[in-house]
Amino acid sequence: MKYGFITVASAIPSLKVADTDYNEYQIELQISAADEMGAEIVCFPELCITGYTCQDLFRERLLIEKADEALLQLLNYTRKLDIICIVGMPVSTGNLLLNCAVVIQHGSILGVVAKSYLPNYGEFYEKRWFASSQDLNPTQIYLAGSPIMVSSRPQLFHFSNDVRFGVEICEDVWAPLPPSNNLALAGADIIFNCSASNDIIGKHSYLKSLLAQQSARTISGYVYSSCGYGESTQDVVFGGNAMIFENGRLLTESTRFSLEPQIKIMQIDIERLRSERRSNTTFINAQRGASADIVECKPTASRTFTLHRDINPLPFIPNGENSMSERCEEILNIQTAGLAKRLQHTNCEKAVIGISGGLDSTLALLVVVRTFDRLKLDRKGIIGITMPGFGTSGRTHSNAVKLMTSLGITQMEISIAKSVKQHFEDIGQSIDKHDVTYENSQARERTQILMDVANKIGGMVIGTGDLSELALGWATYNGDHMSMYGVNAGVPKTLIRHLVRYEALNDADEVSKSTLLDIIDTPISPELTPVDTDGNIQQKTEDLVGPYELHDFFLYYFLRHGFRPSKIFCMACQAFSGIHTEAGTYTPEVIKHWLTVFFRRFFNQQFKRSCLPDGPKVGSVSLSPRGDWRMPSDASSEIWLKECELLTCGNDKMHEKV
Repeated sequence: MKYGFITVASAIPSLKVADTDYNEYQIELQISAADEMGAEIVCFPELCITGYTCQDLFRERLLIEKADEALLQLLNYTRKLDIICIVGMPVSTGNLLLNCAVVIQHGSILGVVAKSYLPNYGEFYEKRWFASSQDLNPTQIYLAGSPIMVSSRPQLFHFSNDVRFGVEICEDVWAPLPPSNNLALAGADIIFNCSASNDIIGKHSYLKSLLAQQSARTISGYVYSSCGYGESTQDVVFGGNAMIFENGRLLTESTRFSLEPQIKIMQIDIERLRSERRSNTTFINAQRGASADIVECKPTASRTFTLHRDINPLPFIPNGENSMSERCEEILNIQTAGLAKRLQHTNCEKAVIGISGGLDSTLALLVVVRTFDRLKLDRKGIIGITMPGFGTSGRTHSNAVKLMTSLGITQMEISIAKSVKQHFEDIGQSIDKHDVTYENSQARERTQILMDVANKIGGMVIGTGDLSELALGWATYNGDHMSMYGVNAGVPKTLIRHLVRYEALNDADEVSKSTLLDIIDTPISPELTPVDTDGNIQQKTEDLVGPYELHDFFLYYFLRHGFRPSKIFCMACQAFSGIHTEAGTYTPEVIKHWLTVFFRRFFNQQFKRSCLPDGPKVGSVSLSPRGDWRMPSDASSEIWLKECELLTCGNDKMHEKV
């Protein structure tokens, strides 16, 4: 395991009912394939050595002995392999026959886990042949020639780098209190399920929902392997399911009803799971009293690490058009509900907002319009103010005016040029010196205008700054940094385009739609320095602070999961590999540069976030000092920046140096 990723596999081998020699050989083939693919643990279906559908043949001593011999063959086969294998087989212990999962590694049996809940309804008759682990007293048996203790006590298998996993069997996860509950609370990062679940109409979707919920409830990785082609079709059919989940999300799944053996392999992020658990006080409280026996796995040799898990380069953006539409509507409703409550609480029927013709102010305006419509307030109570300055372009100004006109709000235009020039004279600032004073003076003048107009008419200033700008400190302190309610405070920059586009395509008239689509295509800029000779924007934000695609990626994994720079760098290199943008290719060198900028700015600009105005949280990442993020304004960034300095293009070299 490196960077917290552990590689697991779920296998569905070819099978012949009651032919243990054939089944053992097929399992060998898949162990070999999984090992070559880099898997560290592989899980097989329930009773895979004999087949699940042997029925009364489970009473035959020969079948039980042949299963034992097949296990011995597997032990011999795995003697020189690091990979941990979890196989299903019947195990005899005194008067009991148990349906078990046997965990093996390096030619040794690490542990035997007996099934707790035996289905005995519908098409299932397991109690006809097997006893439950609840009927088992601690007993030492000889399995494949090796002495091993079997009991009803839960077991945690302790693997390399402090990873712990547990095992349950098929019906166990369908029970009201699955064994995986206790296993996860006792410290299991991953749950493996050896299963044999037949297919009937509607069952598969319910099964996926069940496994996703159990993975989410236990904040764990969940690896599920259920038998497929080869089992008896006397009365039922087994479609075969290999599925891997992480905290409720399906990472990969096999093809159902395949006539060929299958292996699904995936890397589970243990660090991410533990980060979720640490921040979830409900999970921590529930851990009290949970316990399990610890089984130590064998040491493994180091191997070359390759990150082969797909990483979404836009973690704030859901996949799929339907998901995107649902997400946009939900976010807009959250923003609208937040602003509606604030307006009603203050008995305010007027809103003041600066309209620049850029994305952020456009989204904020759309939210205000939604809110006024929902409160049945006259849109004329929305005062949109354009405040052209030294860097305002014709395109953005025109779009601002057209949008306000089509939305039917009250418009004002107040040029800041005269007042800012006077201010420059007062403080001795040259108008030709385009430094931070030149820029911030304009931003503060605009904010003063908004605040004073709001005071004059009894209105509320609506903030337009977004989550990404707050992370980077890309706001003028006591300028656009301030408002009376910041509706965009929880929305990252990469998501704003989608929200505006959603409104354009779903709720806007044709004139507003055309304007909104042009705003989406306009370069992001604060427009605080003069345009070029053709009237085009020269000051482009992403040229100065870096691509928001990268910064939102860094922000998500740093805040949401607490990842260190080396892991974020590794994931970013994978996520953005081969992606070309207008700014060029995100090479490892480019990613390293902007990652360093991100950490430097994030730490240096905390003082701005420590005194933010109110605004609604809309997603899992928030920077409100009253909500998710509490950080000293003078915290040192030294250890993060030093790790950034050590990053190299090769993932393994980078890991070793760090």
